[in-house]
Amino acid sequence: MECINTWYGDIEKSLFKRFSEIKLLVLDVDGVFSDGRIYLGNDGEELKAFHTRDGFGMKALKKSGVETAVITGRTSRIVEHRMEHLDVGFIYQGQNDKTAAFDELLTKLGLSAAQVAYAGDDTPDLALIKAAGLGIAVQDAHASVQQQADYISRCHGGHGAVREICDLIMLSQGQLHLATGASV
Repeated sequence: MECINTWYGDIEKSLFKRFSEIKLLVLDVDGVFSDGRIYLGNDGEELKAFHTRDGFGMKALKKSGVETAVITGRTSRIVEHRMEHLDVGFIYQGQNDKTAAFDELLTKLGLSAAQVAYAGDDTPDLALIKAAGLGIAVQDAHASVQQQADYISRCHGGHGAVREICDLIMLSQGQLHLATGASV
């Protein structure tokens, strides 16, 4: 089995090729962008923590020409604010059936499922992990999700997994210099 050596370990060449075909990265939020924990204040205020490296990766990926989107089951102003700041092109919140939003994205962008990578961490993400051309589970995803994924990140959700995914897409497409600041 021939592999490509990356910052995140060796990746089988055929899997690495699938990263190179990605035109759209779609992500779940809780457990992928965040560590999955939700902090609630006494007055019902909801807080989430986002990793700055993940944000940098998303901005670099967008600069490389790959479109970005999030599809999440929860609705939160925090998510809206963070994703707008990262220039995420499509934000779908409150999605009990994530497949409808996924199909809408494919239609809007004129893409096939083979051109999409989807990353998730729990059973509501399984349908999209199976539907996408590249289904990704974060390192600490539920075991059933990891079993169905094409790739399991080395980093945990909320701790650099999004950056890892962005880096691998850019590396496979010859655009990693956008994430390192190096010149072409």
